[in-house]
Amino acid sequence: MNYVEYLKSISACSEAGENAQGKTAQEVWDTCERGDWMLWLIKRTMPDTELALRKLTLVKARCAKLVLHLMTDERSRKAVEVAERFGLGEATREELDAAASAADAASSAADAASAAAYAAAYAAAYAAAYAAASAAAYAAVKDKILKQCAEIVRAEYPTSPAGLIFEEGE
Repeated sequence: MNYVEYLKSISACSEAGENAQGKTAQEVWDTCERGDWMLWLIKRTMPDTELALRKLTLVKARCAKLVLHLMTDERSRKAVEVAERFGLGEATREELDAAASAADAASSAADAASAAAYAAAYAAAYAAAYAAASAAAYAAVKDKILKQCAEIVRAEYPTSPAGLIFEEGE
């Protein structure tokens, strides 16, 4: 199985497979500008441990802070704060789940224009980034945010998690 086949086997998007053509897992990781994709890959390949969840949640919270200024509902902002505290070991899983539920309710209450920004922040930082900002504001900064998020992810995960699982050259 080559790396592209491996990505398909874990249900990666077609864009990821296209980007991986002719590259090693680490080359893809080192050049990726999509922090959302990197977070997805980590989640898909990480061990099912409390420590791994805390580290990933901390990274997601740091990514979510990139769009904190777009979050108009206090419940969304609180979810990012609790996610960061959970990642640092200062909040419980129950607190994290409660904050995420409250932020989800905030997002559900948002109007149609805000829903697009919610989806964008979710991509940038998964459960921690429950945002409710305008679609126009999101569109203007999407690529910049995703690149910044990718740098945050790489700072904590310098090695491709897929590269640790997938044996290059197989």
